[in-house]
Amino acid sequence: MPDHQVLELERFLPYRLSVLSNRLSQAIARNYESRFQLSITEWRVLAVLGRYPGLSASEVAERTAMDKVAVSRAVNRLLDAGRLRRETHEDDRRRSVLALTEAGYAIFDAIVPVALAYERALLSSLDAKERATLDRLLDKLAGNGAQAEGVLLAAEG
Repeated sequence: MPDHQVLELERFLPYRLSVLSNRLSQAIARNYESRFQLSITEWRVLAVLGRYPGLSASEVAERTAMDKVAVSRAVNRLLDAGRLRRETHEDDRRRSVLALTEAGYAIFDAIVPVALAYERALLSSLDAKERATLDRLLDKLAGNGAQAEGVLLAAEG
């Protein structure tokens, strides 16, 4: 294939991060899927609203970088299951906001300790300095995302 570009996919950072994210998410998802019949998207919606109650579905999608349609479907399933409630925003009557119900908080409170234990086990092979470096590097890469997207947009144009 001398006439083609070479991409070492196994060394390509976006691919590696995606595979790692999928593996980690699937591992913990098995726990809450079997216990609470929750999808990954539904759990992420619960997790965000457990931390930041009163967000709109669009704001949840923005915080999680998930597709708005997927978030909307998850929100509807959670509303139907009685795990979320939708209310009108007190300052803007045109806007609806979401919050966990008691049933939603019961699930949230059951999953959080499992999630934190999973994170501790995952990070246990790193010392404190390595964990701090990893955290700093992830923040740095996340902050550089807009600049990297600009490169892609320029390549399209």
